[in-house]
Amino acid sequence: MTDRTIAELRQKIAQAREVIAHLMDKSAFNGAEAHRALDYFGSDAFDRNFLPWPHASEEGLRPEELNAANDD
Repeated sequence: MTDRTIAELRQKIAQAREVIAHLMDKSAFNGAEAHRALDYFGSDAFDRNFLPWPHASEEGLRPEELNAANDD
């Protein structure tokens, strides 16, 4: 990857974090999972298992099947 591509990807991640924060504010969704997402997208770390649901090739509950009431 070129330095320009890396810089653009970092900017895109920063934009994603801003979008998440804005949506949290507008929806009054301010739970632990939302803050976990903000923390994750605000750091340089990569976690292959960040998503709370299985990857496309795995079985398990998808986002629409998760119980958001468990958010604390």
